[in-house]
Amino acid sequence: MKYLKLLVIFMVFGLLISVACQAQEIVTEENYLEEELVGKTAEFAEDGFYVYIDDVNRLNHSIPSGWMGDYGDIKMNLKHKDNPHSGKTCIRFDYTAQGKQGAGWCGIFWQNPANNWGEKKGGFDIRGAKKLTFWARGDKGNERIMEFKIGGIGGTYPDSDSMGIGPIDLTAQWQQYTIELTDIDLAYINGVFCWATNADSNPEGCVFYLDDIRYEK
Repeated sequence: MKYLKLLVIFMVFGLLISVACQAQEIVTEENYLEEELVGKTAEFAEDGFYVYIDDVNRLNHSIPSGWMGDYGDIKMNLKHKDNPHSGKTCIRFDYTAQGKQGAGWCGIFWQNPANNWGEKKGGFDIRGAKKLTFWARGDKGNERIMEFKIGGIGGTYPDSDSMGIGPIDLTAQWQQYTIELTDIDLAYINGVFCWATNADSNPEGCVFYLDDIRYEK
């Protein structure tokens, strides 16, 4: 009987060790996966981590490749030279609101690499940034952009968080806008910037401009 009790004790003890080891393996795997979703460290210039500063500029990061909704209604010019906010160029967007894809809305994500909807690792670790700022103006004024945002791309390698502002009615003069990021997890951000609008808010379409899009500490 004594030996039987000892055998039972050893079996229970062995089972507990096995469970503990398995739990440790799960925790280790979770930590590993979290580490995998920490992006490439964002290299901040003196005044910020830029999404766009000028056309073909080495400080630019990510590509405006994630066209959504009625993407056929959008025209984009990354080197528009008429009245940029700063430098030599700004970005011009023409939205026709024709509904070519039948969605009734459209938008564009800046992604890294291009066309990355979360299938590839490419996000940035932008922790330390307190806000994203950008300058925008409408061609005539009263152009309504439903949302400007960062993050929100899913997939196998999803963005760690998202935050946006809007709707915003643009003016014909350059205005600076801010997305506050103090409470946002910026460990992995693939969709570093995005805008979206719709035909209900712009039944005749609209033309608007963006410039100097950057993360600031």
